[in-house]
Amino acid sequence: MIRHRPFRALHHTISHAGLVGGGNIPKPGEIFLAHRGVLFLDEFPEFGTRVLKVMRQLMEDKVVTISRAKESLTFFANFQLVAAMNPCPCGYSQSDVKPCTCSSATVTKYQKRISGPLLDRIDIHIEVPRVDYEKLSGNKLSESSETIPARVQAARDIQNKRFTSGGSTDIVCNADMRVGQIRQFCVLQTEGQSLMRSAMTQLNLSARAYHRILKLARTIADLAGSEEIQSVHLAEALQYRPKLMLG
Repeated sequence: MIRHRPFRALHHTISHAGLVGGGNIPKPGEIFLAHRGVLFLDEFPEFGTRVLKVMRQLMEDKVVTISRAKESLTFFANFQLVAAMNPCPCGYSQSDVKPCTCSSATVTKYQKRISGPLLDRIDIHIEVPRVDYEKLSGNKLSESSETIPARVQAARDIQNKRFTSGGSTDIVCNADMRVGQIRQFCVLQTEGQSLMRSAMTQLNLSARAYHRILKLARTIADLAGSEEIQSVHLAEALQYRPKLMLG
């Protein structure tokens, strides 16, 4: 019995078979081992093109099927993807402390290794700035490791109660919601509808992005203990869209 959610950190040299699984006798890969847990990909653009293309489809299907002459096996792959990347190969693009040694063509090629459809499937995009000495050496305390899990668990309990009472026993969290559940549990107020309408027009959002934003806004509202999705929750969810797409 698995009592703790798995955490799998992959190196960018991993093969397609190592990620998805395979062999004469099909064996599960890393995505199955990360089921209901976290799959962490550091140096995201450094992964092979085939791996990135497979990842895009896996995030949508949440299952992988390996077919052989004698049999076909299906492995679950419902994981939370966490990825990290530098803005360019040298890591100093747009830095104000050290000049970048990469050409503009190199930076563009590097960033374009992560395709638009793959970026569209990642709900939260955060730019992490350089940490100054004052912050590193300061004594200011942030949330403790005991406080954060308690807040997350409270939001999980809200979601579990919501879907259990709604008869959706196969859904355990907001990320699993389908279109029907989104329409039922992600109702926007008048101000939120106006904000979403403007975002769809100005940011040219896809239908996939629309539903993902609503699910993320629902989660932000749950973390805040709010029964309704308020405009501030929706605005925060919109701010997490990838900046390249917003432009």
